[in-house]
Amino acid sequence: MAHPDHRADTVARLTGLLEVTRLVRSEQALDALLPAIATAVGEAMGYGTVVISLYRPAWNDFRVETVHGSDEGREALLGRERTWAEWEPLFDLRFERHGCFLLPWDEFDWSWDESVNFVPDIEMADGPDAWHPEDALFVPLRHSEGHMLGVMSVDEPVSGRRPSDDDLAVLAGLAAHAAQGVQDALAAAEAARHRTALEHLLRVSARLTETLAIDAIMQEVCEGIRAALGFRNVSVELIDAATQRALPQAVVGWTPDEVAGSQSGDVETLRRLLDREFEVEGCFLLPGREACARLGIERPAYESARNGHGPLAWDHHWLIIPLHDREGRLVGVIWADEPEDRLLPSTDRLQALRMFANQAATAVAAVAAFEEMQFLAENDSLTGVGNRRAFTRRLAEEVHRAARYGQRFALVVLDIDGFKSLNDFYGHFEGDMALEAIGAVLRATMRRSDCAFRLGGDEFALILEDAGVDEATFVVDRIGAGIAGVQAGAGHLLRASFGVALGDGTPDPEAMLQAADAAMYEAKRAGVGVRFAAA
Repeated sequence: MAHPDHRADTVARLTGLLEVTRLVRSEQALDALLPAIATAVGEAMGYGTVVISLYRPAWNDFRVETVHGSDEGREALLGRERTWAEWEPLFDLRFERHGCFLLPWDEFDWSWDESVNFVPDIEMADGPDAWHPEDALFVPLRHSEGHMLGVMSVDEPVSGRRPSDDDLAVLAGLAAHAAQGVQDALAAAEAARHRTALEHLLRVSARLTETLAIDAIMQEVCEGIRAALGFRNVSVELIDAATQRALPQAVVGWTPDEVAGSQSGDVETLRRLLDREFEVEGCFLLPGREACARLGIERPAYESARNGHGPLAWDHHWLIIPLHDREGRLVGVIWADEPEDRLLPSTDRLQALRMFANQAATAVAAVAAFEEMQFLAENDSLTGVGNRRAFTRRLAEEVHRAARYGQRFALVVLDIDGFKSLNDFYGHFEGDMALEAIGAVLRATMRRSDCAFRLGGDEFALILEDAGVDEATFVVDRIGAGIAGVQAGAGHLLRASFGVALGDGTPDPEAMLQAADAAMYEAKRAGVGVRFAAA
């Protein structure tokens, strides 16, 4: 029969495991979750002190965020920081057991460790497995992808003895659950940031329909970036057409004088910073020294204050998001600085910045000319050809004419071969440049009576009036040759596949589009360039 104490220990551990599992699933914020987990682990495993340190990417260190135990322990340990260089020697595989690290006081040389230590005042038990006040026991908290989230340390065992293998296995299991809780809490915080970014993007979109006051819209952009993405200082500068200088339009964090004195410049100066070597998701992130070297200055008038240490930290970087009109001309820039978390922005955050920049660029276009907004309602802003909405309307009109009056026409659907590889290898910026060039080819090579539309991505459609096989073949050959001449991605060759359906009086525009689309995919699979849909 099992010893009563053993049964009690087993029940306590199972109860602790269930409690930690419940806490992980409770979706609490990190500052509430950590103390609860530490308490549950201490009570389940019988340890008077449980310390949880979390990794801080901005500083490349571990900071004690919660301490379960005595007031003396909390006072000595809470807020304590230990660098990875200080932690690394402790992760000696000689002391690894079941995923935990048990460092006996007489087998590890602590003399090198100058960080703050807490040695509890406890009475030692008798026996070879007695816990010594200078023993150390900790277990890493790892992300599901393997990297370190933190470290959980335990001390002051109620039993007065070092843990058994079974104890360590249970402790490792509890730590794994705790790590999942930390991971989920961090993910929830990031998801909340994304929701906030979307809310502010929608607010900027709403302003576009409410007002044509450029100052108000750009101020909304600045405040949205600050609130949603955590940059304390944000400015929008628009390029004055007459002077070709970037002038402050809206600012948060910086004073207007700081912006004008340290960042505004002419277009050519800005272009020195917009080097594709530093482009990520349409944003340009440069080390401060690199930016100064490109501008020929020793140091800027304004330097970041919220810097960190380590490979992921913000360190006097310059973050610039260009605003372009639909012709690709630079019409302004957004500057972002002083990140709340002192970290280099993630890809997701840069994508969100790019979306804010796109909204700002749209606003510039709207204010420049209201008729441009009317143009965008029926045309694709990137390529200059009609959009899908205009295509749907025009195709219905042509099908109606063909059915009622017998007017012939041809529907051509084309797709760019190798476009995905261009985007993947050279980036979306290069892909957008290629799409603009393709739009120019379509406008330049079609007959005056023909219309081109972008259906989405790299798929386009043409409606050729009064066209049969010969006329459609002539137009397709010219367009194919023009697309083959587009310079994309340092010699990346583009090629188009075409599918053609001839208007034969069918009353169903969707059926005609499906026929042309199917013919295009047949041409792509066969590598023949063009296929006509069966009559």
